[in-house]
Amino acid sequence: MAHWSIVPRDTRDSLGEGLCWSARDQALYWVDILGPALNRLSFADDAIERWAMPEPLGWVAGRASGGLIGGFQSGFAEIDVEPLAIRHLADPEPHHPGNRMNDGKADAQGRIWCGTMDMAENEDNGALYRFDADGSWTRMDHGYRVPNGPAFSKDGCWFYHSDTARQTIYRFARNDDGTITDRTPFVQFGEADGYPDGMTVDAEGGLWVAHWGGSRISRFDPEGKVERSIALPAHQITNITFAGPDLTRMFVTSAATGLPDSDYDGALFEVDSGVQGLPTHEFAG
Repeated sequence: MAHWSIVPRDTRDSLGEGLCWSARDQALYWVDILGPALNRLSFADDAIERWAMPEPLGWVAGRASGGLIGGFQSGFAEIDVEPLAIRHLADPEPHHPGNRMNDGKADAQGRIWCGTMDMAENEDNGALYRFDADGSWTRMDHGYRVPNGPAFSKDGCWFYHSDTARQTIYRFARNDDGTITDRTPFVQFGEADGYPDGMTVDAEGGLWVAHWGGSRISRFDPEGKVERSIALPAHQITNITFAGPDLTRMFVTSAATGLPDSDYDGALFEVDSGVQGLPTHEFAG
């Protein structure tokens, strides 16, 4: 039996990313960074809507007060889609106009964790930021070429973050005060693996990782050992999330940028993972 199916739609993303399940909206959001665009799949009627964005959008998350928060090239912004309205909040990197936000999500305390990167992928001037509900931001780590896949362990004690360009997933200890310490290489990809991209953690504590250039997703146990992989027909796999009322539907994005036209690159996939996900958290602001 096939482990995956393609979600029917007429278009493909140049760079699909930033998957986010909204229990409130009963909808799956994701971005096309290079579109640039925001997409939504409604579970009520399987309708897909797409909104053009004014600049590259790296991720979105639900807001406890309604609507979304997103990470644009110019920083953090509130987003409403009905009707479409975008309100700028803060720019942590006005000194790096060539940078953009890449991947991010909210933690259980309602804080956003996200990375920035050089659009040209030439400089190691990307950073990891925490954005709090009061509108303040803090640089938590730096020196990244392509930061990716923030994820949180089931018990909340660990924070996972990668530098895709270095093929390394790092693990940090998470502290009650919102800080992270003890950055340690957790998983090192090899040449045959491609590059670690977006990540998510399931209800059993397994870490699912998208393989950019590796045509698959893999599940790692809490010790960093690969437990299994699921092959996909797209070359550049970018992000993973669990969705649906019982969080048993897994969705995976991919990218078509830099590749010849195909039926699968840039597609959104639904994957039979056999496990349940953890609830998606919202930004508290």
